[in-house]
Order: sequence, then structure tokens, then C-alpha cells
Amino acid sequence: MTRRSKIERKTSEVAVSVDINVDGSGRHNVDTGIPFFNHMLSQFAKHGYFDLKLKAKGDLEVDYHHTVEDVGLTLGEAFHTALGDKKGISRFGEAFVPFDEALVFASVDLSGRPFCAYRVDTPKSKIGEFDAELGREFFKSLTNTLKCNLHIELKHGDNLHHIIEAAFKAVGRALDHATMIDARSKEIPSTKGRL
Repeated sequence: MTRRSKIERKTSEVAVSVDINVDGSGRHNVDTGIPFFNHMLSQFAKHGYFDLKLKAKGDLEVDYHHTVEDVGLTLGEAFHTALGDKKGISRFGEAFVPFDEALVFASVDLSGRPFCAYRVDTPKSKIGEFDAELGREFFKSLTNTLKCNLHIELKHGDNLHHIIEAAFKAVGRALDHATMIDARSKEIPSTKGRL
């Protein structure tokens, strides 16, 4: 079974292409035009063991928001497509990830019902040219098209770079666990018979 998909999204503001292999080894080639965001997506892929090729060209001269949001939407759709009917997946995943003084917890349920709880209070500040609040926008968009329930919670942290990076790594690890095939079952992990 190959759990891979290629998705493209084009609007008047952003063009995004995503090629993902859920059962990869963490290889990544990411170009969004936003250096810090590239770094975060690379961490997400590396620590989630997803092979990811992602290219985005957006109206960065206006703001980074459109690009970050559309990358989240496209990546979520790519995951959703790659997972197919979700037979045999673990469905749930969680991870605590430390990065120096920062500690972030992420928990995911590939339930088919989008919900994002982002409890990562950060000042309205920038990491380089990247608005820290765009982390929330990315995960909210990812959740909407992946159709998952995602909780991200900051336990400790002061350094914005460390906090946001720990969040991306934690979500990558949690998704790795949730998408794993459980050898004990070949069924959809729900008493309803569908997710």
C-alpha cells in the first residue's frame, strides 16, 4: 500500500504544490519563499518521517498570511488524500517535544471532524520576518482539510523560535504515530465504520 499524494492549489494570491509520502523517511524539499516557515516545515517532515516536496509562490509583498494559510490547507488535503479510507491506522497520536527551555505537547485524532485547539500564547512579535501568530493560522488550516482534531499546548518556554519549532516537531511526531498502521487491525478504527 502506497500512502502518497500530490495536491495543487491555486488562487489569485497563492500557488501551492505538495507531494507527500506518509510512509517516508523524513526527506524534505521545501520552498515557500519564507525562510523561517521553510525551516518549520522541514522540521515537521523530518520528525514526522514524512517525505515532503512542497513549493509555494504567494503574494509575500502583501503579507505572509495568505501563503502560510494556503500551505496549511494544501498540506492537510494531501495528508487526507494519502490516508484514503484510513483502514488499519492507529488514529490517535501524541508527543511531548522539548527544545531547550521550551516544551510543547501535541495530540491528534484523525477523526474526520476538524477542530484545532492552539494553546500557545505568544506575544504579537516576529521571528525574523515571520509573525509568531502565523503558527496558529497554519495549524488551523491544516486541521480543516486534514479533518482531524488537533490540540497543541505550550507547557513552558520563553524563546519564540524554540516554542514554534517545538510545536511543529510535536505535531509531526503526533501525526507520525496517528498515521502508523496497527498490525492488530485491518479495519477502520471507529465503531461507526468510517472516519
